[in-house]
Amino acid sequence: MTEKKVNLLVLFWKFFKIGLFTFGGGFVMIPLIEREVVRNGWINKEDVVDIVALSQSIPGAVAVNMSLFSGHRIAKAKGALVAVLGCITPSILLIILIAAFFSQLQDVPVVNDIFIGVLSAVVALILKAAVNIAKHAVMDFWTFLLSLLTVAGLIAFRSISPIFFILGGGAVGLLFYYLYPKKVREIQAREIKGEGEQDD
Repeated sequence: MTEKKVNLLVLFWKFFKIGLFTFGGGFVMIPLIEREVVRNGWINKEDVVDIVALSQSIPGAVAVNMSLFSGHRIAKAKGALVAVLGCITPSILLIILIAAFFSQLQDVPVVNDIFIGVLSAVVALILKAAVNIAKHAVMDFWTFLLSLLTVAGLIAFRSISPIFFILGGGAVGLLFYYLYPKKVREIQAREIKGEGEQDD
C-alpha cells in the first residue's frame, strides 16, 4: 500500500507499545496492530484481515506472526525483523522482571486484583477484533454460512484442534473458487471497489 520510506525506529516503537500491552495472547494484538498500521497509512484494513488469517494458518505465536507479516508488508525484510523485535522485547523484559520478583508478588492482593481487571479488558479486545475481521471477511451469504458453521463446530467439537477448521476453511475456499470462479471474481471486484471508495 505504501511506497514511502518508513522510519525503522518509529516502526520498532509502535510494535514495542503493542507488545507492551498485549495481555491475553495474540488475538488482543489484532485491534492494536490494526489501529497503528491503518492510522499511519502503512497497511489498509483489508490487508490486515489477510495478515490475521495467514498468521493463524501457520505454526508459531499469532502475535509474532502478525508482527512479522505486518513488518514485512511495511518495510520488507528489515521491517519484519524490527517489528518482531519490537513485539517481543517487552515480553522478554517483563518475564525477566517477573521471574526476579514473582515469589514476593504472587500473594499480594492488589496484584491479583490488577490482573483480574486486565483479563476482563482482554475479553472486550478479542470481541472487538472478531467484529473488525467479520466486517471484511464475511462478504456474502456463503462466507457468512461458513463462519457460522465454523463457530458451531468449534463449540460442538471442542476436542478437535482449531487447525483443522482453518484447513477446512481454506479447502472450502479453494473448492468454491474452482466451482464458481465467476462468483469469486464478483466478490473480489466488490472488495476492490469498496477499497477504492475508501481511498477516495
